[in-house]
Amino acid sequence: MKIICIGRNYSDHAKEMNAPLPSKPVFFMKPDTALLPKRNPFYYPDFTKDLHHELELVVRIARLGKNISEKYAHEYYNEVGLGIDFTARDLQQECKEKGLPWEIAKSFEHSAPLSERFVPIQELDLDTTSFELLKNGVAVQSGHVKDMIFSIDKLIAYVSQFMTLKIGDLLFTGTPAGVGPVQIGDHLEGFLNGEKLLDLKIK
Repeated sequence: MKIICIGRNYSDHAKEMNAPLPSKPVFFMKPDTALLPKRNPFYYPDFTKDLHHELELVVRIARLGKNISEKYAHEYYNEVGLGIDFTARDLQQECKEKGLPWEIAKSFEHSAPLSERFVPIQELDLDTTSFELLKNGVAVQSGHVKDMIFSIDKLIAYVSQFMTLKIGDLLFTGTPAGVGPVQIGDHLEGFLNGEKLLDLKIK
């Protein structure tokens, strides 16, 4: 099982990171050990002092596919959920300055907690789907599928040029603006179209 993460897929987030808008999708990988077992707390890692939340819409791949055409990409997933791409921002900045890969800042243990439930596509109108992250009861991130630079179907078509997508693979589709730090004791709640799907406490 692969975890494929898309970077800079919302223009407002690219601006807040002082990064140029991509002309084609940018992606990186997380290992399966980045998943957090269900109902487990998230423990703040001791190797960072600047851990940031990045809430994302997550698509679960439902069919085996390679070189998938964009017009058929919708046939390769059947449910969506929410996930957090935790990022050790201080380590990421250090890697950027040295021109090094970012895995140390993105792919560490339990850095990709998922929602308890994934919602079948039949229950959603993806064109009107929105999601939101609350930190300690205050909204800090909100996103809408229509604001993606590259649609879900475009992402699937693009990534499948480079690797075979397998059943159960997870596609993190990018984070909207509002990323920020978390501290021990924080409570994160993720909502999809107003329904709470993710509930996470930082220990």
